[in-house]
Amino acid sequence: MRTVLISLAILGAIIPGCDQSLQLPQSAPSTPSSTQGSLNPSQDERVIVAFGDSLTAGLGVASHEAYPAQLEARLRETGYPYRVVNAGVSGDTTAGGIRRLDWIIKTKPAIVILELGANDGLRGIPLNEVRANLNQMIQSLQNKGIQVVLVGMKLPPNYGPLYTRGFSNLYSELAREYDIPFIPFFLEGVAARPELNQEDGLHPTVAGYSRVVDNVLPVLLPLLTPILP
Repeated sequence: MRTVLISLAILGAIIPGCDQSLQLPQSAPSTPSSTQGSLNPSQDERVIVAFGDSLTAGLGVASHEAYPAQLEARLRETGYPYRVVNAGVSGDTTAGGIRRLDWIIKTKPAIVILELGANDGLRGIPLNEVRANLNQMIQSLQNKGIQVVLVGMKLPPNYGPLYTRGFSNLYSELAREYDIPFIPFFLEGVAARPELNQEDGLHPTVAGYSRVVDNVLPVLLPLLTPILP
């Protein structure tokens, strides 16, 4: 955990005034940066949506190297031919996620991996707002019969112990409240390892995203049904 916080402290140091986001461009598109396959699934196709910010979009790597594409390839190799849609938008916040919910639901996913909130934390957005936005997204997806997998995030210690602890805890609290599968830290085993991060110190390399897939799979696989030949 200490090494994770050291890495995130560097992240905070290069984001003066807490006003930058987990992105390099200064503007973010209103729709995901890339997807695998058509946005209109066939009736019997099973879809997982990776819903998040630049860490999901895969800023700095090719679309087929981002974690959603690597996840899809790994699933298909092991007998789970799900299509994984990359619904990551660089710089997105939980408020932006709410504005994209209709698009997410239209993809008719069986599962949504929800990775949002890091940019809220880096901007110092009040925790009650972050929680309320995540709460709304989880409820809306569950009301449509969509399984949610919640991804936890952490902040550097220079944001103050009350805020950083409260930020980390709100994810685990929501996971317990809604009884949903939970990945405690998206970048576990990646943060604080220069060989797994790009030069910006924020975004994983291709190998780093492979490790992210390692973090996701143990939580995701029990929710899936293999398709036998």
